[in-house]
Amino acid sequence: MGRLNPPLVEWLMGLLAGHVTDVPGLSRTAQLKALGNGVVPQQAAVALRYLAARQEPGARRGRAA
Repeated sequence: MGRLNPPLVEWLMGLLAGHVTDVPGLSRTAQLKALGNGVVPQQAAVALRYLAARQEPGARRGRAA
C-alpha cells in the first residue's frame, strides 16, 4: 500500500510547489500535519467574499442563497 505524498497534498490544495515541502527541517509527518491543519486558499477566498457580502448595507440576512 502506498503512502500519502506531501507534494501531492500541496498540489491538491492549490498551493505553490514547495510551500510546505521546501521548509528546512520538516519531516514528512510534520509536513502532512501542517498541510492537514491548513486551509485551502480557494475555499477561504469564497468564505471571505461571502462574509464580506453579508456586511454590506442592504445585504440579505439569514440563510445563504
